[in-house]
Amino acid sequence: MSDYVTISYEQSGIELDEYLSLMFPALSKGFIRREVSAGHVLIDGEPSLPSRRLREGETLILDIDDSEAPLSPMAAKPVEVDVLFENDEILVVDKPAGLASEPERWAPELGSLAGSVQWMASQVEGDEAYRPRLVHRLDKDTTGVVVCAKDLETERHLRGLFEHGGVTKEYLALVEGEHPLADGEEELIDLKLGPDGKRGSKQRVDHRGKDSQTRVSVERRFRGYTLMRCKPLTGRTHQIRVHLAETGFPLVVDPFYGRREAFSLSDFKSNYKRKPGRPERALIGRLTLHAERIQFPTIHGETLQVESPLPADFVRVLKQLAKVRPYSR
Repeated sequence: MSDYVTISYEQSGIELDEYLSLMFPALSKGFIRREVSAGHVLIDGEPSLPSRRLREGETLILDIDDSEAPLSPMAAKPVEVDVLFENDEILVVDKPAGLASEPERWAPELGSLAGSVQWMASQVEGDEAYRPRLVHRLDKDTTGVVVCAKDLETERHLRGLFEHGGVTKEYLALVEGEHPLADGEEELIDLKLGPDGKRGSKQRVDHRGKDSQTRVSVERRFRGYTLMRCKPLTGRTHQIRVHLAETGFPLVVDPFYGRREAFSLSDFKSNYKRKPGRPERALIGRLTLHAERIQFPTIHGETLQVESPLPADFVRVLKQLAKVRPYSR
């Protein structure tokens, strides 16, 4: 395979062989190191050692022949995901909750969306075979639309669109509180973001950070809660989550920027009675954030729009809120 990838902020600091092991969890680490030493992996066009630590913005050029490569014993069992759209150049899939977009650094055996789409592609035989690559990511506990490129030319086109604001993304976010925006009104949240050095991948508002803008509007109202429509104009880590929390409306479930790890009926139903001897089951136990829609021009100049239906746990929460906490002026 011949490919290239640009190192993001989250990936910086990782040793080259470790990063490639995360990128290709099915391949043994020994094989990957031999490929690097043989000059089949270049950093900004130059050969490197397997132990070289990566820096943000560097480009890896990969020319790895994995046709007879030994497999890693840590290779995760792939998860088959739903396909929302597919043509000769693009694959759009519906990411489930709990599946990381890329292999996790400390738990590659848990699998990833990238590994799943590559496995799905490997099941295609003959001239129809392809090697898809994710061109953007969602947080592990966010659901919804993710776009993959089937070839290098399409990947370059799509990455350029994401980098320069050529992609329209819309998310649905269930937040704490009753948002004051009027129906049909839209608000721009313009707050620079940077890493919170003390909290790993956590982000914070930082006037010295990177420009970050999100447009928000009210999709549906409940007593004490609001379903927001969010349109990020930039693509910073945790952008929507931080912007909503900073403006006083954190996600209902967000252990980083909110106050819950799960949302149960007893959290908002005042007369809730737990059945004796039976623990309450949470309505939703992950981020109340869903990537519903994406729109962008294809490499042929056509406009493509793809939508992901709300998953069952999100629908269940909205149904109970409508029943127990209906909004009234």
